[in-house]
Amino acid sequence: MTEKRYEVGIQLMNEVVGESGGHTRDFLKGIAPDFERFLVEFPFGDIYSRPGLDLKSREIATIAALTALGYAIPQLKVHINGALNVGCTKEEIVEIMMQMAVYAGFPAALNGLNAAKEVFTTRHL
Repeated sequence: MTEKRYEVGIQLMNEVVGESGGHTRDFLKGIAPDFERFLVEFPFGDIYSRPGLDLKSREIATIAALTALGYAIPQLKVHINGALNVGCTKEEIVEIMMQMAVYAGFPAALNGLNAAKEVFTTRHL
């Protein structure tokens, strides 16, 4: 069962976050191989693979949560890219950040918008 979780996790991780997921996995394999496996199996193999939400909805929720945290900027950038990969638009991502100003505060929303701008610039959007 664990091997299937890992295989499903790799497939979904590649679909959502693409190349950045591979970089993260490579980094973790060199320092904490068990953590790399957990990162693939639990979020992607167990949660992202559930039938209750589509990948776009999951990425919207992830972007909202990471924006609200305010300190997970590298992970936020990965998931902004992921959201774009699964069908979110630039406008939808900006709206998510604006919504977070209400619940997480203006500093968190500003940090999120800054991260989004960097991703949009990199992707020429």
